[in-house]
Amino acid sequence: MQNSKLLRQKLKEKKLCLGTHIGKTEPALTEILARSNILDFVWVEMEHASISIETVDHHIMATRNSNLPTIVRVPWNDHVLIKPVLDSGADGIITPLIRSAKEAEMAVSACLYPPEGIRGYGPNRAALYTQSIGPDYIKEANESVVIIVQIEHIDAVNDLDAILDVPGITTIVIGPNDLSASLGYPAQPRHPEVLKTVDRIFEAANKVCMPVGVSIPYDLEIARDWVNRGCRWISTGAVIPFFLNGLKQMSDDVRK
Repeated sequence: MQNSKLLRQKLKEKKLCLGTHIGKTEPALTEILARSNILDFVWVEMEHASISIETVDHHIMATRNSNLPTIVRVPWNDHVLIKPVLDSGADGIITPLIRSAKEAEMAVSACLYPPEGIRGYGPNRAALYTQSIGPDYIKEANESVVIIVQIEHIDAVNDLDAILDVPGITTIVIGPNDLSASLGYPAQPRHPEVLKTVDRIFEAANKVCMPVGVSIPYDLEIARDWVNRGCRWISTGAVIPFFLNGLKQMSDDVRK
């Protein structure tokens, strides 16, 4: 839970937090990131990658004894999917395609033990394999877990004030591509109408001091634009594209 507290503190201090996506099964990739001390978090991807709960477990193990928080985007807003990820020791959960305050409440409830939520008790690694159990553990777990809801549909934007009013949300994250599709501009996240909607999200979030993050492919100018709009954390790129880009650069340089 120390890493989740570390990420929470950085967001509270309004530091820009940077991370990248892990969508492959090899946990050594995550271990390399954990030892590099370059990033503020790693985003393990279950929604759009063929990653099982066993693989998530291995990625989380790869970050142990490091200061790298692990946040996991689960495939769906389902407490059955969220519970084992948290039990494995994930520092935070990203719940995709939240479209209403009611759905946001479901996501929060799945991440919290009673009486605040419905998370079942069986924390495994999260509780150091029963070395840290009991009421104090439950209180600390509820207070430290990073709960992220993804705003990526116009329905969510239209209900955003109510969503932001749901207790327990740590931060929201914008999904520009799905948002653009819901607005009628598929695969056009930089369309002017999409960016107008993005500004609506920031305006509503700023009113209640809610940190906003984004998931984007790596592009320096686009990243700069998101920061200028007020983005507090960015997950950009993925390990494999970074590897291929570096390899191509090396190949081009040497061949020249």
